[in-house]
Amino acid sequence: MTVVNRLLPDERATLGLASRLVDALPDDSRGWLLLLEGELGAGKSTFARGVLRALGHRGPVPSPTYTLVEPYDLPGGAVYHVDLYRIADPGELRFLGFDELDRGLRLIEWPERVPELAALADIRIALGYEPPGRRAAIKSVSPRGEPVVASMAGWQPT
Repeated sequence: MTVVNRLLPDERATLGLASRLVDALPDDSRGWLLLLEGELGAGKSTFARGVLRALGHRGPVPSPTYTLVEPYDLPGGAVYHVDLYRIADPGELRFLGFDELDRGLRLIEWPERVPELAALADIRIALGYEPPGRRAAIKSVSPRGEPVVASMAGWQPT
């Protein structure tokens, strides 16, 4: 599987990488599952905000830490920003209606709380601290994710 590693010196670069990923996704990204991994404050929500902005969302992008799921009805289709940090048991996903979210693009923060999601994912974005900024590793984890990540190989932050 293809992996693209990039140093992200600032928030602008993180938002730019998210926008580049959106450009590489197919027009119909219903059912796609993107895993956003990293420590607290590593840039997961910033990356999700960049994806939503690139897809046309202009309002606020609150963290779904307490709501668990923030839905967005955008011109290109539904997007679900999901935060699993407060999930204690993988069975809780059923109560969230997770199976019904597959009609849209799913951005999942803290996916390690439900390890079974890894087998369903298309792309894994691991964000970490690398002073003075962050480091992103984007990895394709499904056959359909492969060309998306491969197309990002030449991207560099500006």
